[in-house]
Amino acid sequence: MITVSNLGLSYGSQKLFDRVDLQFTAGNCYGIIGANGAGKSTFLKLISGEIESTSGHVSIPPDVRLSVLKQDQELYNDYSVMETVMMGNGPLYQCSKDKDAIYEKEDFSDADGIRAAELEETFADLGGWEAESEIGQMLSGLGIPVDLHEKQMTELTGRQKVKILLAQALFGRPDIILLDEPTNNLDIDSVVWLEEFLLDYPGTVLVVSHDRYFLNTVCTHIVDIDFGKIKLYVGNYDFWYESSQLMQKLARDQNKKNEDKIKDLQEFIQRFSANKSKSRQATSRKKLIDKLTVEEMPASSRRYPWVGFKSEREVGKDILAVTEISKAVEGVTLLDNISFILSKGDKVAFIGENELAITTMFQILMGELEPDRGEIKWGVTTSQTYFPKDHSSYFEEKSDLIDWMRQFSEDKRESFVRQFLGRMLFSGDDVYKQAGVLSGGEKVRCMLSKMMLSGANVLLLDQPTNHLDMESIAALNNGLESFDSVVLFATHDHQLIQTVANRIIEFLPDGTIRDRRMTYDEYVASRREEAVSA
Repeated sequence: MITVSNLGLSYGSQKLFDRVDLQFTAGNCYGIIGANGAGKSTFLKLISGEIESTSGHVSIPPDVRLSVLKQDQELYNDYSVMETVMMGNGPLYQCSKDKDAIYEKEDFSDADGIRAAELEETFADLGGWEAESEIGQMLSGLGIPVDLHEKQMTELTGRQKVKILLAQALFGRPDIILLDEPTNNLDIDSVVWLEEFLLDYPGTVLVVSHDRYFLNTVCTHIVDIDFGKIKLYVGNYDFWYESSQLMQKLARDQNKKNEDKIKDLQEFIQRFSANKSKSRQATSRKKLIDKLTVEEMPASSRRYPWVGFKSEREVGKDILAVTEISKAVEGVTLLDNISFILSKGDKVAFIGENELAITTMFQILMGELEPDRGEIKWGVTTSQTYFPKDHSSYFEEKSDLIDWMRQFSEDKRESFVRQFLGRMLFSGDDVYKQAGVLSGGEKVRCMLSKMMLSGANVLLLDQPTNHLDMESIAALNNGLESFDSVVLFATHDHQLIQTVANRIIEFLPDGTIRDRRMTYDEYVASRREEAVSA
């Protein structure tokens, strides 16, 4: 379906890719991964033809229809929602416009009648008569209410526009779909709908995503961009990640016999090929993994940061009591009579579409905002460390990373501070970087280092995965899982919530909360059951 031959891309003297040879076939979903700045989105643009390669070429058969998830939310402001989605199928949209133009002519001739008949036939062949119904079903599946389907795009919110553009990319069953971060700004139900759509989609999908759960659910292959090379591996993200870790471990173990290493790898392959899902993608993935040889196992040289939190004092019985908290901002009620009590061992995920309400709750808990009504009471044995969603104020002073970290450490020795920076992949002269010029991901890693230094027994994190690459997200995930005290956190990362949280608090649009002691997957399932029975 897609053939990539000797592909290369350079910017001046810098080579981004070199001598890439790959094939992407129908019935498979390819997850594209790599460190921030590795060129994941650029690779999609090379496939779509949006940018040209320096060498080599991408071949796609001329009769194949390719669809791309657009990133510009303002691109279709002059069009209605239905029209915007229909544009995803260019031939159908053009046929519809040509047909309407002929019927609107005042001097309708015999030639126009013949042309109109031809267009009607083409329109029917392209599924035009079913298009409106199909678009309506897609929009409803993505959570766009029926009363918005005929609205102009300018009347929609940013989140709604993202969903419309996603529907546009999926409409009309294109042969190839290219998706760049499709789960960004999607709510729980919309992500589930997208997963189910892709699981039974018969064409070719290439997707860039930081959402590991999403990649694990839909992908049959992983495309790894690492050190200027692009390699294709069978399996989903977890298979790629865990096999890479195993291969690195076996390479370090010089005393182990080769036959024992092969046995370990074969057992690993068998474990991952076990498949409960009956979806098209999962069945295809199982067959591919079953055929793997040891030589084809993923192996990455990528470095991972280390995240570990250790509390200096065990929490007592009383941790946190939130009593009848209410807060309005600019006349809009964000929190309405919120009450909950934290218990020992609670790891609570704050979820919900209203992220402002969640951030406001964090700010009240940390004393940065006063509630309009209600009370917050922390237990006397608790100590808190906080990762705010907007942490830019921490990086306004001019200082290098050594001095930046010293302000949060009782031990001021450079060797001590370097240990924490080194765990976050700041080594050598990197530690003398000015804090103010760090990238978004580097600032997040510094904030996590600050939290690790604190020794607090309650962690509060508001969207800590923003700006992080997948290696750092995995490290944070491991650190929060192994932390033996209390956590409150908000994130869009499904796998992080599922593997860390034992309690879910959803902030609802009316300012109230829904509080359940269960895993995230259990919560999502219960929500869907409630929706069906309603």
